[in-house]
Amino acid sequence: MKVLLLTLGLSLISTIALANTHVLMKTSAGNIKIELDNEHAPITTKNFIEYVNNGYYDGLIFHRVIPNFMIQGGGADAQLNFKTPNSPIKNEANNGLKNDRGTIAMARTSEPDSATSQFFINVVDNDFLNYQSPSNYGYAVFGKVIEGMDIVDKIVNVQTERKGPHQNVPTEPIYITEVTVVE
Repeated sequence: MKVLLLTLGLSLISTIALANTHVLMKTSAGNIKIELDNEHAPITTKNFIEYVNNGYYDGLIFHRVIPNFMIQGGGADAQLNFKTPNSPIKNEANNGLKNDRGTIAMARTSEPDSATSQFFINVVDNDFLNYQSPSNYGYAVFGKVIEGMDIVDKIVNVQTERKGPHQNVPTEPIYITEVTVVE
């Protein structure tokens, strides 16, 4: 009987450890609930949660919004001052997850392992952003919107303008007011 209880207990612990993390992103346009994929993107998920738990995203904006493509945030305030992020992480684009509508992925430079704090939410299937090969590495998906895709669609359709070197900036800032881990 003790062995069975021990086995059930360990089974429960491993189930809890593998459970996906949920975050609530409150924005000035409405709330977006995201399920992170702890199993397939452990490095990226851990990185994102670190920023969330440190309040890094609170008060930033969606600074790049492109219809029929994506919305991007996690780096700039309303004056387009970019915060100093943590060190870049390893790119997990080769994890089997695809840049489909409603998924969240890490933004990066042309260097594959350069993602830090910035993320984007795909508003259409963006197959060209998926891992293709070591020379065409792609962008790491690490979760999906499970509530609030209507808010994402609302954001992607706002009017945008060019501000200095930045294109596709919403004319009225869309704030990320708070991001928290939720049950």
